[in-house]
Amino acid sequence: MLTESERALARAVLIHGPISRSELTSRLGLSPPSLTRLVKPFLDRGLFVELDDRTDGSIGRPVRPLDVRPGLATFAGVKVAGESLHVVATDVRAGLLTYQHRALGRRDPDGVADEIADAVRGLGVDQVAGIGVSLGGAVRDGRVEFAPFLDWTDVPFAQLVEDRLGIPVSLENDLVALAEAELWFGLGRGIPGFAVITIGAGVGYALVVNGQVVHSREAGVGLGGHIPLSTTGPVCHVGHRGCAEAMLASGSIAAQVSAALQRPLDYDDVLRLAGEGDPAATTVVDEAAAALGRFVALAVNLTLQPAVVLAGEGIGLFAVAEDRVRSAIAADRDPRAEPVRLYVDESGFSAWARGAATIAIQDAVDRIRLDERAPVLLSADAGAST
Repeated sequence: MLTESERALARAVLIHGPISRSELTSRLGLSPPSLTRLVKPFLDRGLFVELDDRTDGSIGRPVRPLDVRPGLATFAGVKVAGESLHVVATDVRAGLLTYQHRALGRRDPDGVADEIADAVRGLGVDQVAGIGVSLGGAVRDGRVEFAPFLDWTDVPFAQLVEDRLGIPVSLENDLVALAEAELWFGLGRGIPGFAVITIGAGVGYALVVNGQVVHSREAGVGLGGHIPLSTTGPVCHVGHRGCAEAMLASGSIAAQVSAALQRPLDYDDVLRLAGEGDPAATTVVDEAAAALGRFVALAVNLTLQPAVVLAGEGIGLFAVAEDRVRSAIAADRDPRAEPVRLYVDESGFSAWARGAATIAIQDAVDRIRLDERAPVLLSADAGAST
């Protein structure tokens, strides 16, 4: 397996490549000769490539940036929701190659594992280097400690999926996985600290500090969903008035407007009506947007990380009521503080699945072996056929 220095090199080239050797020595704190020694086996095994000469504006010979080899590996990511699977195939940087979603016919662990195996086989990818699976709940060492959406407790789920496909499987909480994807390959790339706030069927919160996602069992408890945001808002399913879930969950927003207009509406209907100026829809959406702004302000004020990535399948709220969100942030933020930087991931459910794929990519990096004739990213071979 890789040494710590080799692992740091692999991650730096993967995340920041194409990257010059001079930038790598600076990032990794290495001398040029030490970097040359580290890079050589990656080049010899075909994991890295040197790109054509480029000038960087300085005096001296042109630089030859390092990058991962094109087409190095393909990964699968699966987001397990309460009633559906969202499945992607990605390249080694979690770039989307294909996406599909399907209804979840069974909810028992064996049944869901069967459906994931079928979905991954249906991606049409010849070889998959690793599979990431994410879900809402507490996850540790490949086991689901509990998953309330699925009513699971203490399930060795990574092994169930791996038994069916013969491919390394990485299991993670969905919020943690999404935060890892935003940090490594997404809107948070290059930002040392930020919060991730998601809205959709539920409300989620994750945190990055000093370039590291905070991994905690608490991520699976859903604490972010019950932060109080309004004293006059609706009541959530466990009786909290005006909490984040009550104010921001798509089902709650749709139910409020449906009650006001006396006809069934879904979340997209509500956003459309608010965009058209319907009074009932506008009132509810404005209150939700203000609550989102208060949530953002709380996150940056308490963590001292003045950047936030907004994501989730319900993030269309921001597009409809951005001014209201920003006004609420400003109202709860000291004017002397650094301005809050907002980044909006509009990719919806595929972002969750790409997060799962990122976990598989990270684990594959940790499994790289440089002491064999052929490069190995996974286990005993260079890929497993689906």
